[in-house]
Amino acid sequence: MKTVVITGSSSGIGKAAAFYFQKHGWRVAATMRSPEKETELSKLPNVNLYALDVTDTASIEQALQNIHKDFLKIDVVVNNAGFGADGVFESMSDEFIQKQFDTNVFGLMRVTREAIKFMRNQNSGTIVQIASVGGRVAFPLYSIYHGTKWAVEGFTESLQYEVAQFNIKLKLIEPGAIKTEFYGRSRAFMKPNYTNDYNKFVKKCEAVSMDAGDKGASPEAVAKVIFKAANDSSTKMRYPIAYPANLLLPLRRLVSERFFFWMVKQSYSI
Repeated sequence: MKTVVITGSSSGIGKAAAFYFQKHGWRVAATMRSPEKETELSKLPNVNLYALDVTDTASIEQALQNIHKDFLKIDVVVNNAGFGADGVFESMSDEFIQKQFDTNVFGLMRVTREAIKFMRNQNSGTIVQIASVGGRVAFPLYSIYHGTKWAVEGFTESLQYEVAQFNIKLKLIEPGAIKTEFYGRSRAFMKPNYTNDYNKFVKKCEAVSMDAGDKGASPEAVAKVIFKAANDSSTKMRYPIAYPANLLLPLRRLVSERFFFWMVKQSYSI
């Protein structure tokens, strides 16, 4: 029986993935900042809950040590923990930007680094990074979020070369719009309170973004792709899932930059 570690398992894609792996016969180490609050996953056989805060190196080290002690092997790590920050860049403080990068980039890097230590010793393993269609294309009002996801893509693509010698595989999941709290309570939105100059632009862009979230695919659909990637022994790295990832990523390679930017502007009416 294989073991998977999933960060950010308290909701959304992470929770859906925990259910999916457990259903398909895996042992699941479901990690989250406050496992004592989780009431569903804790009832499932072969699922253990662990406290893990991706912004705290000591928390990560302790959690993975405990998981390895309990399960003896870590076959797959799914780096899912993160949140969405959007809004007008001018209004974003250093603290706001730091928080976004500390979770989405540095947190993912911390977990990856610790996972490699265990996988290198066992000479096997797969690390699945939850990136985004926004890691390869960009949309209005998501400049900081895109910055984090583009960083994850570049980091992962480079890292694959140095860990391949230890039989460690790296995978990138690139979801499009998904019905999660990314568009709800976990969303962090900023705009200036000292000017109305952006109001018209924000109104147009927010309407498009929220509509995409309402029509998005389910977290369970992403969980299936994560499971597929975790079991894929090939060198395939990227796994797009859901609209508009399945449309825009191929299109971006085919059309000119100028045309692509025009197309995005048209879709937002800006």
